[in-house]
Amino acid sequence: MPSPARSRLRLPRGRAADAALASGLFLVVGLGTLRSLIGAREEPWAVTAANWVLIAVACGALYFSSRRPVAAASVAALATAVYYVTSAYDGPLLLAVVVALFLVAAAGRLHAAVVIAALCLIGTALGTIRGNGDVNQVALFMLTGWFVAMITLGGLRHSHFARARETEERAATQERLRIARELHDVVGHHLSLINVQSTAALRRLTKDPAAGADQATEALGAVKDASREALRELRATLGVLREAGEAAPTAPAPGLGRLGELTDAAGAAGLAVTVHRTGDTGPLPVEADLAAYRIVQESLTNVARHARATRADIHLDGDGGRLTVTVTDDGRGPAADPARTGPPGSGITGMRERARALGGDLTAGPAPGGGFSVRATLPLARTTATEEPRR
Repeated sequence: MPSPARSRLRLPRGRAADAALASGLFLVVGLGTLRSLIGAREEPWAVTAANWVLIAVACGALYFSSRRPVAAASVAALATAVYYVTSAYDGPLLLAVVVALFLVAAAGRLHAAVVIAALCLIGTALGTIRGNGDVNQVALFMLTGWFVAMITLGGLRHSHFARARETEERAATQERLRIARELHDVVGHHLSLINVQSTAALRRLTKDPAAGADQATEALGAVKDASREALRELRATLGVLREAGEAAPTAPAPGLGRLGELTDAAGAAGLAVTVHRTGDTGPLPVEADLAAYRIVQESLTNVARHARATRADIHLDGDGGRLTVTVTDDGRGPAADPARTGPPGSGITGMRERARALGGDLTAGPAPGGGFSVRATLPLARTTATEEPRR
């Protein structure tokens, strides 16, 4: 049984829409000009046949309006002008010019639409001045109103679609930035743990291969777990890029419910982590839960890579309307590494942008009693995708 969406009437698009427009307009104009084929003759049949060719040309030009709107409108206007000069029968062929002007303006060619409309009005006015009884000043005024209305509507349509495209592009850019942040957090955190563990294992095996074998085995096990977790999170993060029909990731989304995985991974890297919870810290909105998890993850990554710390404390304080996340360590600052080159990392900047995207804020700097502190305040009210982050 066909679904309602499939059984619904679909309007033609592309070339089919152009053909439907040209054919429909030819049908309307033809019906309005049938008196040239029946009844008393007011002109020779040869002139009538030539005028029907002009009707076909004017209406048929609109078939090319989506690809060459200005050229199509110019041809329609020229054929219409010749028709009204040579034909003894007054038909509705002017509709072809009106529709063509709308399409030119809708394509964003407002100046071209105004020029074509002005030329048509000037030609009509000259005919009126020379004694054309079919068009008087009132008709000329009404024709001007039609042209202005069609150009205005076409311009508004172009502006509407331009804004829609801009909105889509902005949403795509925000999604790319979101994915980039996710990839930075996932890859940066796990690769940092892998680097710390592999470096420790290599150092132990170099100093004392026999005594350090057990510790090196433990470190390599942590490397294996971290790499497996990194691959799993990468698959989950890139799930938004899957094609239709592909299996969705089955792993739970990152959140504070998985905080134990972060503390276990940090513990395997030699960092003692303690979690303190006060107030109401859950359940949280999805956006805030993910942001809090990533901020803790990035903070522990920075501690493991740069702080030369032995312990870290995570404080989660919720009051129902906001969540405060604080990560402190007892580190002594980054160790000098002459092999390290390139610009500094963007971890703190990424964390701050995550907090601001939810309407919160983040501060980071040396703690009063020594070490380093990261403090983020996250409002728990949901924010819309169109809200701009506060600066």
